[in-house]
Amino acid sequence: MTPTRRNDTLGPGEAAQGFAAAGSEPRLEVLRVLVRAGPDGLTVGEIQERVGQPASTLAHHLRCLAAGGLIEQERRGRSVLNRAAYAHIEALAAFLLHACCAEAKPEQARGALSAAYRKLTH
Repeated sequence: MTPTRRNDTLGPGEAAQGFAAAGSEPRLEVLRVLVRAGPDGLTVGEIQERVGQPASTLAHHLRCLAAGGLIEQERRGRSVLNRAAYAHIEALAAFLLHACCAEAKPEQARGALSAAYRKLTH
């Protein structure tokens, strides 16, 4: 994975890599499971229990998510702990919203961004 310039700023190539990594329903499901799990993360076995994917398929999806910077993996003895890379996921959202409504009238822009933010936080 290409390191980000700052935690909250991604270039187009980095963003494309992250979005591509999440670009399948099974990988998106795994990512959402890890996001819900919180910062403690889950082992591969715990993820497998939640998503019901075969071990080899799940390993492939985890490699793709890690390569895209969406998850972090840490070996703990014989297990691998997987965590959502929250800062990177937030940076992907910021990449999309950075130029939100740049060509709209100011009152329209404020309304659109406020509505999008409310949807994200509720």
